[in-house]
Amino acid sequence: MSTTAFPINPALTAIAIGYRNPDANLIADQVLPRFPVNAKKFVYTSYSAAQGYTVPNTKVGRKSEPTMVDFGGTPINSECVDYGLDDLVPNDEIKAWEDMPKPETGGPLSPLVVSTKLLTGLVQLDREIRVANTVFNTANYNAANQQTLSGTSQWSDYTNSNPLSALLAALDSTLIRANRLVLGQQTWTVLRQHPKIVNAVFRTPQNSGSVPREALAELLEIDEVIVGAGFINTAKKGQAPSYARVWGKHASLLYTSLEAAQTAQPCFGFTAQWGTRIAGELPEPKSGLRGGVRVRSGESVQEVISAPDAGYFFQNAVA
Repeated sequence: MSTTAFPINPALTAIAIGYRNPDANLIADQVLPRFPVNAKKFVYTSYSAAQGYTVPNTKVGRKSEPTMVDFGGTPINSECVDYGLDDLVPNDEIKAWEDMPKPETGGPLSPLVVSTKLLTGLVQLDREIRVANTVFNTANYNAANQQTLSGTSQWSDYTNSNPLSALLAALDSTLIRANRLVLGQQTWTVLRQHPKIVNAVFRTPQNSGSVPREALAELLEIDEVIVGAGFINTAKKGQAPSYARVWGKHASLLYTSLEAAQTAQPCFGFTAQWGTRIAGELPEPKSGLRGGVRVRSGESVQEVISAPDAGYFFQNAVA
């Protein structure tokens, strides 16, 4: 990444790169894997699905030339977007921390470190929301590759619905077979207890219980079941907090692969990333009586849906 007027602190950048909020269960990087690009503006090529499935005449006569095939692709211009946040840490707080007696191990963290962690967590939560809104969006799927469930077809109706049959049929219907099932936590809580799922996993008609993610993945013959369990406060600043799940009551079957994205193979989507996450600081002498330090954390990314044929969406999977 090119140099900027904002000095990057290697210690704080390490925190920005390594920090995860385990309580939020953020899954954006699993759902749309990060793919490094060499420049902020980048171009990727979209090829029609028919080109890879329409077989021309391959027979070659003794003195004739083989059939000429023309592969036409559409270049798509895109650009990584900067996402970041600042915090102001007063010098009073930094000085108070510096004057504290420190144990040999552990002890209170520097206010600069705490600020970087909190900023990084918010930047990542914002990305989680963007990815959830992108993946759980009917506009990003082919019309034939989506269903809106209601009433008895919703998987929360344990008597009438059959999510196993629905998932298996969806896996068979997409041009590119999915390798991952992405669920919101509320959907997963209902689905893992569905009698038809429980009976199929445990191979006995017990009609009650709960299955682990690995067992459902094995049953569906996919690589992974990914569950988004993060929360967001939807209330405006100053109002009483109102918490909601980032990932709604939906489900998506996706084929995602970083290797595929890097080798021009179709995958549902990826995240273009320019450079690495950054964190650093600048003095703010005009703030407060003794000044302060501006802490910044951010990244440059762009979420891309590259092959709608490689996904299937169940909207309102549970009530």
